[in-house]
Amino acid sequence: MRKSKYRWRVLLLTALCCLIGASLGGTLAYADTGASSYNYSYWGRTVAAPAAYKASTVLNGKELGVGALKDPSDLHVTSDNQIYVLDSGNNRIVVFDSQFKLIRIIDSFMRDGKKETFNNPQGLFVSPQKQLIVADTGNQRVVELDANLTVIKVIDPPQSDLLNSNFKFQPVRVIADQAQRIYVMSIGVFDGFMEFNQNGEFTSFIGANRVKVDPTELLWKRLSTRAQRSQMVMFTPTEFTNLDINDEGFIYATNGDIWGDTIKKLNAQGSDILRRTGYFNPKGDIRYTTEQGPGRLIDIDVTDSEMYSVLDGARGRVFTYNGDGHFMYMFGGIGNQLGQFKTPVAIERVGDDFLVLDKAFGEITVFKSTEYGRTLNEATRAYYRGDEEKAFELYNKTINMNANLEYAYSGIGKSLLRKGEYKEAMHYFEESYDRGNYSKAFLLYRKQVLREHFPTIMTGIIVVLVVAFVARVLWKRKKLRRIRGVSIES
Repeated sequence: MRKSKYRWRVLLLTALCCLIGASLGGTLAYADTGASSYNYSYWGRTVAAPAAYKASTVLNGKELGVGALKDPSDLHVTSDNQIYVLDSGNNRIVVFDSQFKLIRIIDSFMRDGKKETFNNPQGLFVSPQKQLIVADTGNQRVVELDANLTVIKVIDPPQSDLLNSNFKFQPVRVIADQAQRIYVMSIGVFDGFMEFNQNGEFTSFIGANRVKVDPTELLWKRLSTRAQRSQMVMFTPTEFTNLDINDEGFIYATNGDIWGDTIKKLNAQGSDILRRTGYFNPKGDIRYTTEQGPGRLIDIDVTDSEMYSVLDGARGRVFTYNGDGHFMYMFGGIGNQLGQFKTPVAIERVGDDFLVLDKAFGEITVFKSTEYGRTLNEATRAYYRGDEEKAFELYNKTINMNANLEYAYSGIGKSLLRKGEYKEAMHYFEESYDRGNYSKAFLLYRKQVLREHFPTIMTGIIVVLVVAFVARVLWKRKKLRRIRGVSIES
């Protein structure tokens, strides 16, 4: 009896696995077109696209005059375009100007009259006031220094009822908001980012990921015995992989959740408010082979006009999205050629240029925007600030360079919609398969037509009513005469 019970479970599992495998094998195709750049159509097809960015130079520590970089792990660019490189293996921070001329090297600081150093730091952040915050991972602390490298505060392992008794503080990424709250990403923490107030006191967790279940693992649990289930790993929320903050104080974060949303925008309450109105949810590559599996987003950089870029550490690719979640462009890859990497770990912007930090090579690759990339960036900015004329012009220019960029038609449609040209907007929304905005434009166009022709329509209605009334009166009079005529004859 027990043998037959387990036999049907095995048969069922085998059949389901075959079906899942066949389904995945037929639908997941790697986005490799042989082109250096590509985009995704409304139907999920990979289409070639002009390169938005091209690598211009590769810089290493020796060329920059600071000695070889050893296992660098993070980058930060300030509002005045100073470049901070976290040289983790050498326990230092190297600061350059926008032209990569050395400003200074930070490898120690004074605390209570004693010189202290970093120990394998993994993350850094610089506030608008030039306050330097370092995730000093090896020392299990977060260090905050002012512009003169004077200690503002040091956050040591916190004590709280919200933390497990065996909690180990291992900060690896940090950011700070305008209220001087510090948000820390720590290894092994599944409850979200750790929030510390301006005094360095731990207050709460923010933005915890919801528990996501691997369907295959869930199936195994359902088909296993109680003893087998007790040996399996419990379902836990996914850890975040990185974070950034914009000028408005919203936190953008990436995580390793392959089944859910890998990019989030968190408000002050920790709720995800990222707009996902593009053809596909922002997540990097949407198509891949089952052998390679999905990518893994490990860094995010937020720029102006709600544009943001993410780094896929598995494939070395940088993907950029606009504020609505439309995929704009990509560049990069794994390899030994210019513009490719071995172990990319961080991305940042200097103006419109991109910097990508390679941990294994100890190098920084600089990417310059092409005419196509600049035009698309400026079109997005023009639309964001409400300059319809400029957005219309630039989106049209973008389409002339890349007719496959379907969402740009929607951008033109939105510009026309704001200008009140609803009929023309409907055409572009139809081209971009933007059903929501097409319906909006149609309703507004219908109201516009009714408003423009209201006098004529009302005049016509009144004329019809008057004619109908007169006809009815005449018909009644004629009928009355007929009745009277019949009565006289009788």
